[in-house]
Amino acid sequence: MKGESPGATHIYLLPLQALASQYGIPVIFYDQLGNGRSTHLPEKNGDEAFWTEQLFRDELDNLLEKLGIRSDFDLLGQSWGGMLGSAYASRRPSGLHRLIISNSPASMPLWLVSCNKLREQLPKEVQETLLKHEKAGTTESDEYEKAVDVWNDRHLCRLKPTPQEVTDALDWIKKDPTVYHTMNGPNEFHVIG
Repeated sequence: MKGESPGATHIYLLPLQALASQYGIPVIFYDQLGNGRSTHLPEKNGDEAFWTEQLFRDELDNLLEKLGIRSDFDLLGQSWGGMLGSAYASRRPSGLHRLIISNSPASMPLWLVSCNKLREQLPKEVQETLLKHEKAGTTESDEYEKAVDVWNDRHLCRLKPTPQEVTDALDWIKKDPTVYHTMNGPNEFHVIG
């Protein structure tokens, strides 16, 4: 099992299918509520009381129950999924055998400090563009998105060309930004509240 960042889909982790095909390890990918092929709730855009960690923990419980594997599973959490997996595992569910956390911050305050340091390393014009649009609330502009692309190229995925799975996962956020924007803002390094 794996979980992804709120608002992203499982698509960028599809290469992990090799665990099943090459090693016989069952792999289940799922899109969390509001993402990809799951139910979308655009009417809940901005509703921070609805989009909570508890909602996603409950959703994971429901999925495990529905699949009949609640008493015997391993969990891989990537990024937000690692944060969710850690919170889920802290309840010590009896069926969880292994928790793998990948590329997940242990502390959001420290994550933001690190992101600010990385922002300071971006070209000055990119920093200015990001800040200008964040202050103006125009983070959906093409200029802002191009500045975010610079960030993504340096800090999200350095492979060139960007793998199609990564591009497809990011495109889902654009198709329905409800969860991502409610829980993250326009991106994961947005500094203006």
